[in-house]
Amino acid sequence: MKPDDIATAIMNALVQGGSQWLIATLVAFLPVLWTTALMLHLGRPYVLRTLRRCGLRLGADIWWMSYLLMRDAVLLITLGISWFYFDPNLVATLSFPLTGPLAALFLLLALAVKMTRRVDDDVNAYRLTTVFLIIGATLYYIPLVFAIEAGSQDYLSGFGHAFSTVSADTGLNPAALPIMWISLVGVVLVVAWLFIRVLVNANRTMAKRLKREQAPIVPGSAVGGE
Repeated sequence: MKPDDIATAIMNALVQGGSQWLIATLVAFLPVLWTTALMLHLGRPYVLRTLRRCGLRLGADIWWMSYLLMRDAVLLITLGISWFYFDPNLVATLSFPLTGPLAALFLLLALAVKMTRRVDDDVNAYRLTTVFLIIGATLYYIPLVFAIEAGSQDYLSGFGHAFSTVSADTGLNPAALPIMWISLVGVVLVVAWLFIRVLVNANRTMAKRLKREQAPIVPGSAVGGE
């Protein structure tokens, strides 16, 4: 081989190895984000009790806004990193939790509830969001802990082969790609529903504004009128 070919091969190996290492690191870090998201969501009663003890209104507002920003930001970051599970090449070549795409779908459903309903004021919406988050976290924790991270345990080898996308012994799991495509279809449907809802609400708001602007001015209704 020529020196240029050797340099190209080494560069490609470094790039591919680095990308796989980065993806594996982010996937392994996702449980921390899932745990943080659950803690912030379920810790809402504690935050409200703390707000009642705040004598300074400014301090209470800062505390509440900081909590909301952290809670929702962690959910968005978790969903962004979970997009790895919708890449067919990665699912077919790397060892991922089998139900990782389903966990991302339930996380998107929780965010959809937050975007369309007042979760902090509606108890039913808060409960629905909690159910979606707990189901999503369970679908991620169980295969990651007992299939991916416990590969060295012989008594869990059967579970590892069944709940990982790629296994060193059996290769690609036959259910990996179907679960990914089904979850991707669910994601597309949720995003389409959110888009239609936002579009309808925007048109309704614009129609109300135009109606107010085109309404005739009644004499004497203005300030200082007779």
